[in-house]
This record gives sequence, structure tokens and C-alpha cells, in this order.
Amino acid sequence: MTKQIAEPTLTKAPFKADHVGSFLRPERLKQARLQNENGEITAEKLRTIENEEITKLVQKQKDAGLKSVTDGEFRRKWWHFDFLAGFEGVDLYQTEEGVEFKGVRRKADGIKVTDKIRCSDHYMIEHFTFLKSVAGDTLAKFTIPSPNMLLHRATFEDGVYATDDELFNDLVTAYQNVIQALYDEGCRYLQLDDTSWASFLSEDGRDTLKAEGQNPDTLAQLSARIINEAISKRPADLLVTMHICRGNFKSTYFSSGGYEEVSEIIFGGLDVDGLFLEFDDERSGNFEPLRRVNRPDLYIVLGLITSKFGELEDPEKVKARIAEAAKYVPLKQLCLSPQCGFASTEEGNLLTEEQQWEKVRHTVDTAQDVWEQVRR
Repeated sequence: MTKQIAEPTLTKAPFKADHVGSFLRPERLKQARLQNENGEITAEKLRTIENEEITKLVQKQKDAGLKSVTDGEFRRKWWHFDFLAGFEGVDLYQTEEGVEFKGVRRKADGIKVTDKIRCSDHYMIEHFTFLKSVAGDTLAKFTIPSPNMLLHRATFEDGVYATDDELFNDLVTAYQNVIQALYDEGCRYLQLDDTSWASFLSEDGRDTLKAEGQNPDTLAQLSARIINEAISKRPADLLVTMHICRGNFKSTYFSSGGYEEVSEIIFGGLDVDGLFLEFDDERSGNFEPLRRVNRPDLYIVLGLITSKFGELEDPEKVKARIAEAAKYVPLKQLCLSPQCGFASTEEGNLLTEEQQWEKVRHTVDTAQDVWEQVRR
């Protein structure tokens, strides 16, 4: 009888070589979007070009060795606002000025809650349906902002919600509905992206919250509660991960700080299956907070490969850092990825498409070297 060999860890999500999801927009797509905004091509023509570019992107991801594929967020201007504005009661609007990143200010866009939050027919369900249709036998991964992004980034018109609990209940229900709708279309790998945790990671961020009359620890607990309730009704075979980010706009960042201050909540209080964490430079702190990981089924995806710049990391140094993290979390629970997406907004980071794919292949090759003999 032939001995059955366990499935390699490289082929089970979250994958040993994984990715956060967004990719640099091709020039053709950028031009088409601009032409559509100027009334030079129709929305249908733009959709055709998006479909063609996403189809090519999916093949490039496969060719690079990735085991899951995304649509690169090619249909979005923003990683979060476009999705959140798909809920009934939430609108995009122009703010007075954009948020200040390190050395650059983003566009003055925002979201406003103008009515009760509902989700009866979210337009991005069609986006996933198309992605799955071109993914073939490869796992289609869909990325959406965490519900905390609406709580922390939206403005609220007076009188829409009388109590916080009423708001929380509507937001959780809206997320439960869209998650179920994605599942019904075949989604089995969902990622929640969340930059709101950055406010809890640094002393400056915590001081700002205190100055606003808020308790950072209480707010962090609330953030975990919202996420857990939003995913509480997910089917058993839907894998949900979360990416915690300190900002990613034109290769800049919004904040710094390690995970220690909220390590118990992040590593012990979130009901997700995996965490994509930034660890590409000193801004993210050391691996010691990983000692709080107390679940054998929680996978930690180490973002050791920067997506902000094109220079490739020394693979031996990356392997050494993985070994260091393995002092706190078993190697079989660790994975490797770029620290963030390559284009959280349509502008993208400051590297070329060729450098982007070199980074992806570098991630895959390094992971293969580290986990080749490991079995989950």
C-alpha cells in the first residue's frame, strides 16, 4: 500500500507564501479610469478593460507561484472607502483636506453615514463573482475593510443613530449579510483589512485617543468585539484572516509602534483564522508580543518583505527573522508575505511592476526554502 503523504503547508491557506492582495494598477487601467471620469469612454468600456486586466493579473499571480489570487483591487480607488460606500446609508464625499502621511497628504475623500446602515445587495459581490470565474482551480481570495474602518473613519450625520449599540448592531448585521453573500458566490478565503489598530500601538496614538476623552484599552476591546460579531455567523469552511496595517500610501506610512500594548487582544481575543502583520522594519517592533498567541489554529503571517520599495531583502536575513519569530510561535503556525499590498490606493507604491513581481517571487522562493519539509 502506498503511504499517504500529508498535504504540504505551501498549499493550505493562509499559505506559507501569501500576499495582502492589492497590486499596482497597469497604465492601461489608469488611463481608462481617467477617460471614464472625463466622459470619454462608457462605464461598460471601463468594465471591459478592468475585466481584461484582472484576468491578466490572475495569471501573473499564478505564474509567480501564489496559491491564492485576488483581483488586485483593480476596480477600487481606495482599499476601504469604495467598499464601505457600498452599504446603504453610507456615502462618499469630499473632505476639507486629506489625511497626512509621512511627507505626503492623501486625496480629500471620506465617507459619511447619512442613514441607517443596511446591506441588501452590495455591488462588490459581482466583483468577487468575476474573480472566481477567472481564478479557475486556484483559490480566489477577497479583501474587504474591517467594520472598524467605518467606525473610525466615517463622519455621522446628526440624528441617524440615537445610541452606539444601535449603530453597532446595524454595522454587524450589514457585515454578516455581505459575508454570507460572498460565501454564497463561492468565497472561501476572506481578508479583513484594518488600520484602526494603529491608534493603539503607539504612545502618540494612545495619547491622542485619551485627549479625545477615550480609553484606548476599552476602545481596543470594542474593536475586537465588532470584528468577532461581524464574523460570528460565517460558515465553518470560510477562512477569515485580518491584516493590521500602519498605513500605506505612495510608499509612506501613517504611524509606528509595536504590538505589545494590545497583544493580549490581538493574539488572544480575535476569532480570526490568521493575522497578516507588518514586520518589515523597526516601526513594527519586535516579535516578543507573539508570546501571547495561545491558539494552535491561529496562523501568523509575517510581513517581512516590504511592499514599499523595490530592493529585495537578503533571503538569509529573512530566514533568520522567521527563526526568531519561531521562538514564540511554532514554525508550522508561521507564514510569510509582503508587509502590505502594493497599491492600497490607485496611485500605488513607488516601485515598478517588475519589482513588484520580483518581490512576490522572492516571497514564494524564501517560503519554499523555509517550509519545504514542514507539514501542517
